[in-house]
Amino acid sequence: MLAVERRNLILEKLQNERKVVVSELSTLFDVSEETIRRDLDKLDREGLAIKSYGGAVLNENTGVDMPFNVRKKRNMKAKQEIAALVAGLVQEGEHIIVDPSTTAVSVVKALKARKKLTVITSSIEVLIELSDVTGWEIICTGGSLRENYLTLVGSRAAEVIDSFQADKVILSCKGIDLERGVTDANEALSQIKHAMLKSARQRILAVDHTKFGNVAFSRICQLWDIDMVVTDIRPEQKWMDYFAEKGIECLYDREEGENDSLRQ
Repeated sequence: MLAVERRNLILEKLQNERKVVVSELSTLFDVSEETIRRDLDKLDREGLAIKSYGGAVLNENTGVDMPFNVRKKRNMKAKQEIAALVAGLVQEGEHIIVDPSTTAVSVVKALKARKKLTVITSSIEVLIELSDVTGWEIICTGGSLRENYLTLVGSRAAEVIDSFQADKVILSCKGIDLERGVTDANEALSQIKHAMLKSARQRILAVDHTKFGNVAFSRICQLWDIDMVVTDIRPEQKWMDYFAEKGIECLYDREEGENDSLRQ
């Protein structure tokens, strides 16, 4: 196993359990404890973990993001529920923009039964997912590849996005807050997502319940710039009141604590 593969598996374990122990990781991966300590040193330097005595804990700082391949495995059930709801909003023949989030990958998977769509994206993972689809038009923004995000960013990507006017944009984020709005982990991503918002008639924010109340480093937009929020669990009443006040639709899969799907 390559060192980078081992570190990604350690990150997955950190995301699930919030802490790891050197001796347990050494046994799990059949490597020396010194090798594990070097792995944790690197994750600590990258801001992904915080070393502690005998192990490490997850860095909960919302300004730091995990690698794409680690993030896409998190909250998979919630992403699939959200994707099913979003897919129901997209009509045959529409032009849609999808952002480079892990949620967007679930959305395009849910849309693959459609016969004809035009998809504009900066996401490498979305392009790969749709590479076997026929009858669709897939448009890549171009731009500069952003390490660890599998996305294209920069002025060229923004210019391409700006040249279109789509029916819908579907995007996600790292945090949604009543005061600070919709935020993401870094400025380059936020700029691309902001450009996407300006290039669509309907703006759909697809976020799971863990994103509510979080504030990340860079603002994408204010909440009132969004037309619809799609999530897995009904938000708290303060959110529902805010959405009603601002004319934002909210679509959710179920009430908290319930298994049966509900629709609003």
